[in-house]
Amino acid sequence: MITSVSNAKIKNVMQLNQKAKARREQGLFVAEGRKMFLEAPESWVSQVFVSETVSRDGELMSRAEKYPCEIVKDSVFRQMCDTKTPQGILTVLKLPSWSEEEVLAGKNPLVMVLEDLQDPGNAGTILRTGEGAGVSGVFLTKTCVDITNPKVIRSTMGSIYRMPFLYVEDVVSLEKKLKEKGIRSFAAHLKGENSYDQESYKGGTAFFIGNEGKGLTDQAAEAADCLIRIPMCGKVESLNAAMASGILMYEAARQRRE
Repeated sequence: MITSVSNAKIKNVMQLNQKAKARREQGLFVAEGRKMFLEAPESWVSQVFVSETVSRDGELMSRAEKYPCEIVKDSVFRQMCDTKTPQGILTVLKLPSWSEEEVLAGKNPLVMVLEDLQDPGNAGTILRTGEGAGVSGVFLTKTCVDITNPKVIRSTMGSIYRMPFLYVEDVVSLEKKLKEKGIRSFAAHLKGENSYDQESYKGGTAFFIGNEGKGLTDQAAEAADCLIRIPMCGKVESLNAAMASGILMYEAARQRRE
């Protein structure tokens, strides 16, 4: 049993939780909680840490011990976690490597393109909602939040394991690839001429979503085939990025079911 925060393995997990650079260099990220452990693809799992209390759960331990597994003193386990009330199991996972083809898979791909999104909760919620709406994959510009940030991972509720994602230089660099695949791009924009529900998303579709405070850059908006808007009442000018994404994704899903 590990009984000290000074243990090298514990210190490394804390580094992975706190620093994107450590995650990139090691090709690893951390997922906390029972659900995240149970849903993790076996080939992704690098190591499992279990608190002393939870180690008494025989059923869970029978799964955990299939991998390199360490039991950790409860007080130490709490310190190595990013959450205030950890569930007693933490999984260190290998960073997945998705290809452009996997993100754009299917006859009529439905993809989200996120530009400079900064809020971890928004990014994670978009992945989770995207899985529910049947999205093919997600592109993120290099200025976006790190998708392996622990807060993003928690927000995905397991969708991080199933939703292909890929970082790209910028939205403009994607323009040619989308056109080659016959994918029509729509930018959620205050200057959109048509309401989002007046367009068809039955063919290959990409939705461009911009930064929470500034929206899409002019270059990204110009790269889109069509600017669309979500009608607002009152004095509200725009919606939360994850909320706007959800509305667009589910409109596309609705149309595709017809």
